[in-house]
Amino acid sequence: MRILTADDVRAAVDMRAAIDAVRAGFVALSTGRANVPLRGVLETPGGVLLTMPAQIEGAPVSAVKVVSVCPENRSHGLPTIYAAVLVTDAQTGAPLALMDGGVLTAQRTGAASGLATDLLAVSQASILAVIGAGVQARTQVAAVCAVRPITEIRIFSLFGAEQMADELRELYPARVVVAPSAPAALEDAHVVVAATNSKTPVVHLDDLAPGAHINGIGSFTPEMQEIAADVVLASRVVVDHRASAWAEAGDLIIPRNQGLITGDIVHAEIGEIAAGLKEGRHDPHEITFFKSVGNAVQDAALAQRVIAAADERGLGIDVAW
Repeated sequence: MRILTADDVRAAVDMRAAIDAVRAGFVALSTGRANVPLRGVLETPGGVLLTMPAQIEGAPVSAVKVVSVCPENRSHGLPTIYAAVLVTDAQTGAPLALMDGGVLTAQRTGAASGLATDLLAVSQASILAVIGAGVQARTQVAAVCAVRPITEIRIFSLFGAEQMADELRELYPARVVVAPSAPAALEDAHVVVAATNSKTPVVHLDDLAPGAHINGIGSFTPEMQEIAADVVLASRVVVDHRASAWAEAGDLIIPRNQGLITGDIVHAEIGEIAAGLKEGRHDPHEITFFKSVGNAVQDAALAQRVIAAADERGLGIDVAW
């Protein structure tokens, strides 16, 4: 079995390759060619423990990710998310690889937003607003910049915005600024990323420009809500997976429970648009909202690419099992 560290996973695939892998995974999911049970959620003293298995039809491997999400870790100088991905042979079940899941999660979450931005944002989108400054926010920037000509990146976060801005200035030619507030970051932005663990909305309709595209990726429980109900009502809503979204996405569940929306608010899964089964953006003035709670098909699709690249480049360490 091969052990792949965080650095190995980073070296194996770039963001463009990650977007391509996630596209294939979502198409398989939305066309009935993936077996992905709803993820298991175990409450722990520090947060939640998630288990996420997946198998894509015809793929040589299966994968299961185990994720710990502990929001208070930040105050102790620790990562909010720890994760590991076990990859097995789809036919024999033999363990093939154990890889760092934190980097893989950040890459595949970013790649999902990169795909959604590619399919839904206006073609000449150049201003990106990011709410949140954690690990996920950084790969969100990488993904959006991979598919759109971004010339300005605005960051607002209660913690870490200046540090993130300094890092991004070393990586991108875009102008990078720290905004004094969420509304200031969102003003006239073409693409918006919400990557927080907030339980109260950080993106409101009055702060959005016509034609904005939103990637909501931070909230992943029924109690979390980054995107205000008025935004959901005004948007063309696309999700990663309908069943998962209605089970886990507070951005949708909370306004539904308040009687403001119904299940019909969801226009499509992103895999349906990628497969050409549903229309993406209808006109340049509508607001589009991609809500992602994360799906194990992303992990399985990207892990398969990582293993292939690791084999080709000799990444990782082989150990007896």
